[in-house]
Order: sequence, then C-alpha cells, then structure tokens
Amino acid sequence: MRIKMLCAMLGLGLSAGAWASGFKLMEQNASGLGNAYAGQAASAQDASTVYFNPAGLLRIEGEQLVVVGHLIRPSSKFTDQGSTAAALGTGGDIGGLNFVPNAYYARDVGPGWKFGFGISSPFGLKTEYDNPWAGRSQALLSDLKTINLNPSLAWLLNDKIALGAGVSLQYIEAELTQWTGQLTTLKGDDISFGYNLGVLARLDNNTRIGLAYRSAIDHTLEGKVSNHPGGDGPIKADANLPGSASLSVVSRLNDAWEFLADATWTGWSSFDRLKVVRATTGATVTDIDESWDDTWRISVGANYRQNPKWLWRMGMAYDQGPVPDAQHRTPRIPDGDRIWLAFGGQYKVSDKGWLDVGYAHLFVETVKINHTETVLVKGEYKGKVDILSAQYTHTF
Repeated sequence: MRIKMLCAMLGLGLSAGAWASGFKLMEQNASGLGNAYAGQAASAQDASTVYFNPAGLLRIEGEQLVVVGHLIRPSSKFTDQGSTAAALGTGGDIGGLNFVPNAYYARDVGPGWKFGFGISSPFGLKTEYDNPWAGRSQALLSDLKTINLNPSLAWLLNDKIALGAGVSLQYIEAELTQWTGQLTTLKGDDISFGYNLGVLARLDNNTRIGLAYRSAIDHTLEGKVSNHPGGDGPIKADANLPGSASLSVVSRLNDAWEFLADATWTGWSSFDRLKVVRATTGATVTDIDESWDDTWRISVGANYRQNPKWLWRMGMAYDQGPVPDAQHRTPRIPDGDRIWLAFGGQYKVSDKGWLDVGYAHLFVETVKINHTETVLVKGEYKGKVDILSAQYTHTF
C-alpha cells in the first residue's frame, strides 16, 4: 500500500531546473536542505537516506514514509557585450518557478536487514528565453527531466558498520528548441539503469562517517526533430549522466549541538559533447563541444536541539561549476560556481510524525560567455536561486 502511495507521486510530474552545478539536482529531501546538504551520506535522519547512502537505512526504526516538495525559483539574466545579433535583445529572465517532489519508504525485512524505496529526480534543466533574442539560433527552450526509481537494501555487518546497495531505474526526457527561420524542436526520451552503494561506520557513540557512490547512467534518447531546415524525422542522442561519490561526517558535540560536513565529487567530464544525429542516416543535426570538467562540492552545517519538539539547522556550501571557460559556456546551460547559505527546522507533530522545512539562497557566480555556434553570443550571465522545501515523515 505504501509503495503504491510512492508511485502515485509520479502523477505529479517532475518539473526541474539546474540548481546544483551542471544540471544535477541536490534537492532530494527537506531535512537536509537546512544544512545545505552537509553530512547527508552519514546523517541518515530519515528514509531519504535511500538516495544519499542506503546503508543509513539501518538507523531508521520500524516502517517509515517520507513525502517531500520543493519550490525552486532561479533567476538568470543575460547582458550583451558584443553578440552578432545584439539588436534582437537579451532574452529576459530565463528562470521560473518550479515544483520538484520526492518520496521515500523504509521497512524491516529481517534481523539486520532493511529495505528502502525512493522516487526522485537526480538531474534536471530548464532554461527558456523570450523570442527574439541575440542567441535564439542557439537556444530558446532547454528542458530536461529525470525520474529515478531506487529500491535499496541495507545490511548490518556488525555493531559498527552497515552496508547498503540500490538499483536505479531512470527515465529521462528532453526537449530543445531554437530558431532556424522557424521554431525547430528536438524531443527524445529513454529508460536506463544504474546503481548506488554505501558504507556507514560508527566510530563511537557520537561520530559517524559515511561513504556513498552513485554510478553514471548512460542514456540513448530516441525521438524526433520538427521544423528543421534539413527535414523532419527520427533522431537519437547519447546522454551520459555522471557518477558521484560523497564522504560525510556527523559528530554530536553535546546534548544540544551536532556538526556535519561533506565533500562530494561529480564526474561531469562524461558530458563531452551535445550531439544529436538522425536515426536513419547518422547525419548530424547538432554537435556542440561541451568539454566539462569534474567538480567538487564542499559543505558544512550544524544542528541545534532546542527541546524534544524543536530542532534548528544551518549550513553553507561551495558548489563548483563544470564549464571550463567562456568559449564552452552555452546559452542552454550558462553555469557557474555557487555559494549556498541555508537554514531550516524540524517540529515533532507527534511521536509518530514530524515536519521538516528548509530554505536556501544560492549566490551564483557572474560568468562570461563568448560562444560561437551559428552566431557569436558574447556577454555575461548574472543569477541567483531561492529554494523552499517542506517534508512530512511518518513512522508506522
């Protein structure tokens, strides 16, 4: 029954945008947002540990259901500094309000064993320009969504170490539009598989260390191109979504305070080219050199337990962008480094349920673009992101 409740979340639809570096989504729970997601591979505060480290399931007591919703409002504006078609304008604010849901479930399956199941959106991108603008021949709409189903198992190796593993069934769909004298649209989707692994070690009664890995997932999207100067028809494109590894620590300093920290590596060098070809002939529809770099995300946070009902959170993070330089920065993903400042809290509604809320503001680096593809787009992007998340957790 509770698995059916999770699957019903799919009916909400996952609308997403690029809030962490590249087009990765950090927003996988609200309980971690207040810490800027510091320590998530070690904290295991609820069933959302399915995503961050499945070994943490052994810290969940009994049967638990977690339902999460995020309101995310990015803003990014282009200032022209010498584009070929500067007279066409700057495209307005390419961000917009988005809603992203997650859901997780955990239950015992035997002594020392725990089962977990998660529905999430690990990657997403949405940028949309007003038409006309100076770079419309390169990009108008860029919209990518993923839905990830993640059954997991955790095993208690001994009284200090837990192991976890999960399988990811991931659906991806993408839509790209640009102006070629008419509105040209490329659409495609795919389903593929990956996995995640985790270890959680208890050093003593106050300190835990978590190590987690999520595999890369290689997709081959199939779809169609419409209103293209070379004609309509079936297309395909590879989308190699990166793997990531996290090392986290959580340490209780006293009865009131807890410290959290995290370092996460993401293998964005897998995103080498954005290439779309015709499925029947292999002829190139578009081929863009991306040449992204691997990235690091470093975060620290703290929790303050005011009383048995109230817990307060705070955190900050540095999130490195993968785009190597202005020549490789494209209007579809005008990415830069981010600084996260976050806070949040938890209120125990009852012995069985509690509510988590979190807020984060992301200061996005002002970045240069000097990209030639059909025409030159030259200037800078200035952006920011606001995230508000809420989560209800219930144990049975």
